[in-house]
Amino acid sequence: MNATGRLITPLLILFSFIAISIFLLTSTLINNHTDHFVLYAANAILFVISIISFLIQQKGLHNKNPHVFVRSVMGGMMFKMVICIIAVIAYVSISGNNFNKRAIFISLFLYLIYLATEVFVVMKMNKNKKANG
Repeated sequence: MNATGRLITPLLILFSFIAISIFLLTSTLINNHTDHFVLYAANAILFVISIISFLIQQKGLHNKNPHVFVRSVMGGMMFKMVICIIAVIAYVSISGNNFNKRAIFISLFLYLIYLATEVFVVMKMNKNKKANG
């Protein structure tokens, strides 16, 4: 497995764990009036944008100028926030008065989990780069 695939593995494991958890807790979520389809969509969106953000940061890390890495981290963060805001606005406008606040708040918690995982991976990647170079 190449280095990028090995570093993306924690995000893939997290995505799988959350998807399986949502599947196993579907009846509990329904009983608590939480839309599990919104959680599936949020999990997929967060996974994809975390991968894209990770690739942007990885490209910035391999640049000799350290400012490029800082800009790539900030750019990745802005990218993720804008996509999340667009997704929430789209969901609220599509669902009208039937939007599910609980699902949105759980999705924001999932955002924090993905963020922590991405920071862990980038720190590991940065430590490996310093050890090698």
